[in-house]
Amino acid sequence: MVTVSYLSRILINPRRRDGQVLLTNPHVAHGMITAGIVDPDADRPLWRIDVDNPHRPHLLVLTRTSPDWTHIIEQAGWPASDTEQVLTRDYSPALAHVQIGRQFGFRLAASPTQSLKNPQKPGPNHQPPAHGERRRGQRVAHRTAAHQLTWFLQHCQHWGFEIPEARTGPLSAPDAEAPRNIRISARDQKRFQKQPGSPATITITTATFEGVLTVTDPETLRTAMTTGIGPSKAYGCGLLTLAPLPPSAHG
Repeated sequence: MVTVSYLSRILINPRRRDGQVLLTNPHVAHGMITAGIVDPDADRPLWRIDVDNPHRPHLLVLTRTSPDWTHIIEQAGWPASDTEQVLTRDYSPALAHVQIGRQFGFRLAASPTQSLKNPQKPGPNHQPPAHGERRRGQRVAHRTAAHQLTWFLQHCQHWGFEIPEARTGPLSAPDAEAPRNIRISARDQKRFQKQPGSPATITITTATFEGVLTVTDPETLRTAMTTGIGPSKAYGCGLLTLAPLPPSAHG
């Protein structure tokens, strides 16, 4: 069953102070996004910042209810401009096109991690287990491009798709059976505070994956598209978007 949801594309002004903060501090961005939703606790939006053009970055937001982004345009956009700065569309038709065997171009900003029981560098919140308590693994970020790409390729079947072989160029992780049609277009590590001046710092390691996917399980893929992939969803990770391939890509 296709879930009713809305995908918004919001133009951000990187020269305004609030625009710069939104683009660089995921906690601030999350707060501005939830301010545009009637019930953010129930909605749990997914979002991502796309910077194909550094002078005109876009904020993508997926919500379950129809949002209002007026405040973002007023604070971080061009409020006096006649240019269309917000585009919101019903996401149901895009989800309905997800059918087994179909291929799409995709983009995903994610935070690849692994669970380690004995990390070499435990995080600030790590606590050893009490006597008799089962040891729990700590989530640790994959920091190299090779490990991040391997993480993606090992998990994509669980998200309802596979990555086809690449037709040109070595685009896959080392030791893969064949080059795959995927690349990491951006890597970043964000450090920020929830409150200005707070001693507690949040660190998120991210990678943006782009390429071509083939649908293997439509329902599972639709679920991944609407509920997100991986951790740190509140901080701009997990939103997988698809795009039709040009005719040349199929043949």
